Amino acid sequence: MRRPLILDAARTPFGRYRGGLSGVRVDDLAALPITELLRRHAFDPARVDDVLYGNTNGAGEENRNVGRMAALLAGLPPTVPGVTVNRLCASGGEAIAQAGRALAMGDADLLIAGGVEGMTRAPFVVPRPDRPFADRLEPVSTALGWRLVNPRMPAEWTVPLGRAAEDVAVSLGITREQMDHYALRSHRRASAAWDAGVHEGFAFPVLLPDGSAVRRDESVRPETSLEKLGRLAPAFSESGPVTAGNSSPLNDGAAALLMGTEEVADELGVRPLGALLGSAVTADEPQRFTLAPVAAIRKLLARLRIAAEEVDLWEINEAFAAMALSVLHHLPEVEREKVNVHGGAIAYGHPLGASLPRVVVDLCRHLRARGGGLGVAAACVGVGQGMAIVVQV
Repeated sequence: MRRPLILDAARTPFGRYRGGLSGVRVDDLAALPITELLRRHAFDPARVDDVLYGNTNGAGEENRNVGRMAALLAGLPPTVPGVTVNRLCASGGEAIAQAGRALAMGDADLLIAGGVEGMTRAPFVVPRPDRPFADRLEPVSTALGWRLVNPRMPAEWTVPLGRAAEDVAVSLGITREQMDHYALRSHRRASAAWDAGVHEGFAFPVLLPDGSAVRRDESVRPETSLEKLGRLAPAFSESGPVTAGNSSPLNDGAAALLMGTEEVADELGVRPLGALLGSAVTADEPQRFTLAPVAAIRKLLARLRIAAEEVDLWEINEAFAAMALSVLHHLPEVEREKVNVHGGAIAYGHPLGASLPRVVVDLCRHLRARGGGLGVAAACVGVGQGMAIVVQV
């Protein structure tokens, strides 16, 4: 089988909720990184075999297959197909994994894979009433989490995601102080990375109609401190340790990867960012979703016969500090200084469909800066799933 390669990648900065990207339609947002990739590379766009995009919401401007819409809006020929996949927080990772399989099996030679989420613009929905002439209609926000819950679901499965993450972390003895320290680490490292130009060549500025531009991830807080984090109120229970400060925020953003074979890389004169070695998904009870990445990581490393000590860098998507610390609690063999070396989603943000593409590409770029090696990217997924991806640079 052929080795699937990440040839190049582009992403928007991640805008904060109601921030700089909030005026951009989600389907237009999805098209932006594809447009950027086409600008960078002089190949016939009709050669793209498919566009695979991850998206979690699907209820707003990204409805009706945003992968296809993004391809059309980016100027790809109408003959280039597109598909949208949904594995919640790992949707973009699922798109990458499916693209990798298509390349490995010979079903495609050149693909675009990525994801998008416009959490600011997630609409309110009104369910159809069970009977005509209902007394009132209750709108439901689609921005995040459970909505229109099936009453057959056990109550413990459908608790808010932050509360579920909190319960698992508390059961492991993880404290508020540890979570706040972890969050501060994420912001400091992310801020330093931006100041050092680490994201140049991946994140590109988004120009807005008023002439301004979004140039950096808007949720990074270089000014935060343990004192400021410590003053924040619990977010999910009366006295619990999870707060807005040690959780990932809501964000808007999109990312796209140009993926192909070694033959295509040589033809385009591209030095690949990395090779995709494999992926794995696992599942647990929905309220234990923060631990699912542990099983995914172990499953994938065992399949590839890679020991944790052989992994040079790890990128764990920080849905919550409680989640990241819970995963690391169960992986004592992972050297902590090799994890999220330039910060994570607590600082950068977590636009669900775009998050794992950001994580995978950052992993490849950070490995390249260190001379290459093996890397593991992982994410928890709402409703009890986890995903892991291994790359080699």
